[in-house]
Amino acid sequence: MAGLPGRAADGVERAARLLGAEPGTVVVRHDLSELRQGVVRRTVRIGGRESVTVLELAHGCVSCTLRADLLPYLCLLAERDSVRRIVLALDPAFEAEAVCQAITDVVVTGVVGRVDGPAGRSVRIDTVLTCLDARDWLADATGDETLAERGHATAEDERTIAQLAVGQVEFADALVAFDGGADLVERERTAAVLARLAPRAPVAWIAGPGALGADDLTWLLRRVPADARRGAAFDPHAPLLRGEPPLDSDCGVTLVEFATDRPFHPERLHSAIDVLLDGVVSARGRVWLATQPDQVVWLESAGGGLRVGGAGKWLAAMTSRELAEADEHGGRRWHERRALAWLRWHEEFGDRHTSLVILATDADADEIRHALHWALVDEDEFRQVRFAPERVAQWPDPFGDQHEEPCDDTRSAPADNGATRNYER
Repeated sequence: MAGLPGRAADGVERAARLLGAEPGTVVVRHDLSELRQGVVRRTVRIGGRESVTVLELAHGCVSCTLRADLLPYLCLLAERDSVRRIVLALDPAFEAEAVCQAITDVVVTGVVGRVDGPAGRSVRIDTVLTCLDARDWLADATGDETLAERGHATAEDERTIAQLAVGQVEFADALVAFDGGADLVERERTAAVLARLAPRAPVAWIAGPGALGADDLTWLLRRVPADARRGAAFDPHAPLLRGEPPLDSDCGVTLVEFATDRPFHPERLHSAIDVLLDGVVSARGRVWLATQPDQVVWLESAGGGLRVGGAGKWLAAMTSRELAEADEHGGRRWHERRALAWLRWHEEFGDRHTSLVILATDADADEIRHALHWALVDEDEFRQVRFAPERVAQWPDPFGDQHEEPCDDTRSAPADNGATRNYER
């Protein structure tokens, strides 16, 4: 369970207590409020008993807490016959998606009596629940304030409140929205955003954390669809519009789709980025960049911050050996990607394309499309892309490794693929 600091976090605590009242349930929470001093408090609640363990970390960071304590502790709890369910009440500094991915992928070592391997071998992620405060969630989701500026993280943690707000909702299987005291218009706008950001997640609208009851949670969790994500990682090559969100405009909230088979000019795209950072909740998608013809460039934004990184190679850029190995070991997602690529295959450019989905609240959809079209290569530049790629490779590229600081207010992010960068308004 996840929620931003404040009333949403109080809702997480309330929901955890309600769920923890059921026999065989263990509630685990890591308090990261003193992470700057390298101190983390782990609270464990079983029935009516509660214990607190103070952990001192050599490196006070979220990742170290996850690897050094949370994952091994999950493995230990899973070995107890008396434990039927584990409820993780996540500190706001934790991202549910990162926790779920770590449970699935990170190898846990040194647990006595257990063969080394991911915690996902011992536990199964059933539901991701997010709580939010309808009074200010939308303002947080469209802002650019960092966690550190709010006092919720170390200075080295450059994540924004918007990244957490958007990510928590987008990754959720179910939502609890506290709307007591919320402006009516803002509540309706928030509801319109939720319907487009997490269209398959059922929403329980509750006045406040104290009004949340066990029956509300039972009602909500029973409505989680059978094919919910349940902790599954997002595939950047999957269709971007998931769960059949409303495509019409509601309260000024609208989804903007942008798709083209022509590459972007890197400098003009960099200049056009601002249209994705003002009046926009989120943007995400695959980008064909003229100067990086082999790489799928992944772009995603939340509020006033945007991240650009890599999502592997285009199929058309892969060698026959790479394709054969992926065909053998890639699994269902790979074969779905293969099928979608062949449906749109171009005899010269293969599967290269740009596909973006932008969730706007106060931005003009036509202005967004106009700015993105302006950033595409023109006819003369396109001829260079086709017949003089060596010249295109010399174009200045703010998104390339050779450009260390694309703009004055850029903040480097931990690289996911060796080339991930954060851009902020």
